[in-house]
This record gives sequence, structure tokens and C-alpha cells, in this order.
Amino acid sequence: MNTRRFFFLLTAVILLPCAAFAQTLPAVGTRLAVPNPKLPVDVLVEGPTKAPGDLQVICLFSSKPENKLLASLAEMDEQLGGALTTVRTTALFRGDLGETMLITPKPGVIAAKRLLIVGLGDRTTFTAAREELVGEIVYAESERLGVAAPSFAPTVLDGGFTGTDTGTIGADFISGFLRGRAIAVALHAANSGRAPVVVRLTFLAGQAHAVDTQKGIAAVLNAK
Repeated sequence: MNTRRFFFLLTAVILLPCAAFAQTLPAVGTRLAVPNPKLPVDVLVEGPTKAPGDLQVICLFSSKPENKLLASLAEMDEQLGGALTTVRTTALFRGDLGETMLITPKPGVIAAKRLLIVGLGDRTTFTAAREELVGEIVYAESERLGVAAPSFAPTVLDGGFTGTDTGTIGADFISGFLRGRAIAVALHAANSGRAPVVVRLTFLAGQAHAVDTQKGIAAVLNAK
């Protein structure tokens, strides 16, 4: 075997796994279903500015005004005419854990009709376990607003935190979301609340994280 042919074959062997991996990434707009008879969930490969629906939820850390928004958060800020920057830099939204702010953009600014922001607290001490509280808040706010199918984007990575995996974030969030649902069901059964409104959830994820997110949510949603 001559040197040129050997080099060609070696290169092909090295690049083949990379090409195969690239082909496994779901395309933008793909929905990965997590079937469940009580609460079906879709993992949607899409950014929060482009996901349609009655309510889009994103999260923001508490941070110094000079800390820039990244990726989908920067895109959302641009679409909203700098509204996220304004509320952050003027301390109108501090990003405290559990803090919420509801925005109703003009039609067509983003794909969703309304935008809910939930605070994640201090980025330097963040753990995925905080997502459980966020999940409970998102469920409660969706019920309060009468939204049957909310859409949620954790925006943890786009907020500048890289110390956790998306599967864990998805699992903790759905645990809190189910707790919120259980509270609503129990109150309704005790004649102390209306029948639950929420019937499904869309969880947004990037192409590289969608499958892990789907697996994390499925592990909790369909646990025996």
C-alpha cells in the first residue's frame, strides 16, 4: 500500500465517526416527543424568539449590568428592542431566585404572544436543583395565566453557566413542574381550586443538547 493511499484511508477512518455524529443531531424545528398519558412533553429544537405559542418562558441570572447576554438571550433582547438590557441594568428585574416578570410584546416581535422571565439567582452558586423550583413556578404561572401549553427555555448556558448538563436541568425542571401539577390536582379534588388548565409542555433545547434533554425529562416523567 503506497503512502498516499494509506493516508487517505486513515483520514476516512478518523472522519467517519465525526460525520456520523453530525448526522445524528436533530435539525432545527424538530420535536422530540416524551409521551405520557398525564402530561405529554415535546423537546423542541428551536430558540425562544421563534417558538410559537401563548406563553414563552426564559430564565435570567442575577448579575452585574456589564455582564452581557449570550446567544438566544442576546437575540431575545434584540427582538424586544433592548428590553432585557433595560430591566437588568436599571434593577427593575434583579434575577433573584423565583422572581418573575411578564412581558407582552407587540404582535410579531417574537413568535409567542407573551414572555415570562423567571430569576435563577446568583450564577456563581447555581446548581441544577434550582430548576425544580423554577419548574413549579412555571406551572403555577401557566395556570394563573390560563395557558394550556407553555413553552420553556432554561437559558442557563446562554446565561453564562456551563457547570451542569442539560439532561439534569431538564429532569429537575420537570420534577418541579409535576409537583406544581400535583398541587393543582389536589386542590381541585378538595374543591379548593379550578380544574388544571395545563395539558402539555414544550421544552426548548439546542441541537447539541436536545437528545440529552429528552432523556432527562423522560427519566422523571415516566419513572415507575
